[in-house]
This record gives sequence, structure tokens and C-alpha cells, in this order.
Amino acid sequence: MKLAGAVVLYEPTDEDLENIPSYIDDLDILYVMDNSKERNDKRLPKNKKIKYIFNNENLGIAAPLNKAAELARKENIDWLLTMDQDTHFSDGVLKKMKEKIEETDCKNIGIVTPWHKTRLKIEKPKEDIDYPLDVMTSGNLVNLVIHKKLKGFKEWIFIDGVDIEYCLNLKKNNYKIMRLNYLEIDHNLGDIFYKKFLWKDLLVTNHSAMRRYYQVRNYLYIRDMYIDSSSKFCKILVKFKTIILAVILYEKDKIPKLKAFYQGYKAYKRNKRGRSYGKN
Repeated sequence: MKLAGAVVLYEPTDEDLENIPSYIDDLDILYVMDNSKERNDKRLPKNKKIKYIFNNENLGIAAPLNKAAELARKENIDWLLTMDQDTHFSDGVLKKMKEKIEETDCKNIGIVTPWHKTRLKIEKPKEDIDYPLDVMTSGNLVNLVIHKKLKGFKEWIFIDGVDIEYCLNLKKNNYKIMRLNYLEIDHNLGDIFYKKFLWKDLLVTNHSAMRRYYQVRNYLYIRDMYIDSSSKFCKILVKFKTIILAVILYEKDKIPKLKAFYQGYKAYKRNKRGRSYGKN
């Protein structure tokens, strides 16, 4: 089984780039898709498997991953590892994921993923394998046959929601996500923490104003697209009150972020898509 990988870079730290050796040995090709302002090819590990593509601008997540999928299919590769720059693989995990695919009928499996170990307070399932509705992009093996049938990731989403939309699209078209809970990867979600508010733990994510804008805009679009096939999930997705409360109580740059919530809503109402933050 040949396997390609794609990691999307954006102003990576040295620590980010040190994650690449944790998974490259189990790949045949790694497409490094660089959205940074300046080239980072000279900072990468020396490895002939790396195919470096400098985008010269921030294209978001979906467009680089679709490009990598297209390149992989030209190499007759049917599975693509999709990676964030801040995700690290433990020894043997990717190899075991490949082995599971080889021994499984995956014609209706759109994504094979391990358990993502993060600081989120989410209980790990007791089952070795389950089939969740959605998973984060990083650390997934994407079935490129199905990816092509679904016409790939939605590039107009840009960032925030690309993974959610793709997962809901899989469900709508009767495909599944297979999660291997006996395998774990470390995924750094940035500066997140919980604060006790009344009787609840309030999640504080500290996302930037730009991220807040795209979250509101894109989640509302996704709700409209999939409310019929994933009603409960979509209703929860657009409950922004607790997020706004966390911003007001515990985050810095409150005013710009609150403005971004409103601007994202206005962009949704005006049907703005693609990279539109900061544009009138």
C-alpha cells in the first residue's frame, strides 16, 4: 500500500517542523504545502520523500490539501495523510493505521483516524473502534477515491469548518469515519484551558479575531447545508453564546473578537465566501 502525506505550514516554529520526522518514514511521498510569507524549504528535514510547494500566500487549509490529493492520485495513491504542523505521531501508529486499512474493506470508509490526545475534556470511548460523526483534519488517512467523488474539501470555507463540512458530507453520502481508539496521537490545540463558571467548566480557546470571524460565518453555512442530514449536530454547532461568554470573561482582545463575531454574521448574511476577513 502506497501512502502519501500532506502537511500545511503557516509560519512554522522549529518545534513544528520537528514533528515531520515522526511520520515521514511510513510515507512514500510527503507534500509540504507552505502558506507562509517566506519560504521554509531550507528549514525542513533532509529527506528525498519531501515535495515542497510554496504557495506564496495563505490559501487556507482546503486548497492545499486538495492540491496534494490531486498530486497523490497522479502517483496512483489512494490514501492521503492530512497533517497540521503541530501534530506529532508516536512510533508505530501510522504503520498500524496502514495495516488496518489493508485488512479492512474500506470502500465505504472515507477517513481512518486514531484517537486525538488533546487537552479537551472528552472521554475516550471504551471500544477499540468506533464511527464518530466528525474528527479533526490532522492525523487522518483520507480515502482519495471517495475524496474525488465528493469533489474534495470546500475551498471557499478557507479555514475553520473545513474538517466539519467534509465529515458531514461523508455522512450525507453514506460514508463512514473509522476511528482506531487503541492508537493515539498528540495534537496541540494551542492556548486552551477551562475555567469554572457557576456549575460548568467553560472552555476558553483564545482564538484570534480572524478565527472567530470564520467560525461564525462558516458554521452558519454548514448548518444550512447539513441541517436535514445532521440536525442535532448542526444546532449545537451554531450555539455561540458560551463561546462569546468565554471571550468576555477570560480572553484578551475582547472588543476586536466581539466585532469579529458580528462581522462573521454579516458576511454570512451577505453570502461572502473564501478569504473575506477584513474586506468590506
